[in-house]
Amino acid sequence: MQKIPVVFILISTFTFHAGYTAEIDSVTPRKLELDDSLEAINEIINQRIKEGVQKANPQQEADEELDPEDIEDVKYCDEEALYTELRKAIFQSYTASFGLKGYDLDTQLRELLARQSYSLLLNDSIYRDINYIEGFSLNLKELSDIVNLDDHLIGLDKIGHFFSQGWQYFELTEFDGQTLEQALEWGREKEAGLFGYTTTGIFSYADLVANFNGWRFWNKVLLKQDDPLKGVIGNFFNRTYVSCDIQIIDSIKHGAIIRAWEVNTKFDLSDYIDGAWDEGNNCNSYADPFIEEKVLTRIKNVDPGFHCPFEAEHCEDANDKYGYYAKHVLHPWCLIAR
Repeated sequence: MQKIPVVFILISTFTFHAGYTAEIDSVTPRKLELDDSLEAINEIINQRIKEGVQKANPQQEADEELDPEDIEDVKYCDEEALYTELRKAIFQSYTASFGLKGYDLDTQLRELLARQSYSLLLNDSIYRDINYIEGFSLNLKELSDIVNLDDHLIGLDKIGHFFSQGWQYFELTEFDGQTLEQALEWGREKEAGLFGYTTTGIFSYADLVANFNGWRFWNKVLLKQDDPLKGVIGNFFNRTYVSCDIQIIDSIKHGAIIRAWEVNTKFDLSDYIDGAWDEGNNCNSYADPFIEEKVLTRIKNVDPGFHCPFEAEHCEDANDKYGYYAKHVLHPWCLIAR
């Protein structure tokens, strides 16, 4: 049997993990005026949520063939099926767990929003001087696109993080018995490893903000826990995205109570985004001083007046919003910005 070279195995493995990460340049397009993409993304995601909810319910054709005494054996409002079908629909994937879901969603949105986003080649960006050794993944593939979301300059990679790493946070707290703080720490470890320093040379605090808010999204699907960023009153009035409702017509038809998943509340990304999703405010860190110096030199060439945080008031707002959790998701400069 022919042996596979160790170098090939190492490169292949590294390439696979590198696929989890994408970076953006939040400085070069700073002065551009982009159309707001918020409603477009909301429309895309709401349609996908609707699709996932529909597929999570038992097929109606099968229901019609059941005898009344067999109705009780049908498992309606299956939570595992709901989470599985929602992930498959949101990521437009045939499976719920295989593949680089966040990056796949990122690339889908680049195509869908091409007319209102900003695309930049790596060689034209502030990261152009980071070499393959310093940032393997960064050089392996293109940068993600920048969009205007509710007047915030945000990379489409953050939407991938929101749904994909947000789900991983949710898995840790909902199914693995970990606390939210442990999930946040897991995210920081990944950003300091395969999702950041190791593959791109860059640690993105804005990624961590998107991850955390992604946990809030997945938690709101059925609201298994209170939202930690809402007070008592806010949580009292908080509504799930999906509910298990009685199907009146089907119940009458079968002579038994039949329930099904239904969309209960529309998704709105503005419930989650803020200025800390913008890497121009919630600054990046770099794997070593040499990489940082290369990036800062390019930033001075592109925009001599740029400084991070670019808009300190967004950091102040983020400190208020995240409160206790701010230390887990904000860059130290953003934590003290005034």
